[in-house]
Amino acid sequence: MKKPVLFGILFCLIVLGVLIYSSMNLSNKRVEVCMQFHGAAACRIASGTTEEFALRTATTNACAQISSGVTDSIACENSQPVKVTWLK
Repeated sequence: MKKPVLFGILFCLIVLGVLIYSSMNLSNKRVEVCMQFHGAAACRIASGTTEEFALRTATTNACAQISSGVTDSIACENSQPVKVTWLK
């Protein structure tokens, strides 16, 4: 087998290995956050590699459901959650 073909196959195997490894569930923190804003409420679950990242993601997702526009989204995300439940 020629060297360029061998290197191409090896490269494809490395890329495939990286894709499989990165698609595994590496997030070890999971949280449910309930937000209330202007009389509306929403709860969302998110995962992350750190508690801060998981909490921020769940907060952003919950606020996306109950706020409209950039100003409302920022105000909602900066408010305190009604409920935070750590699941993992």
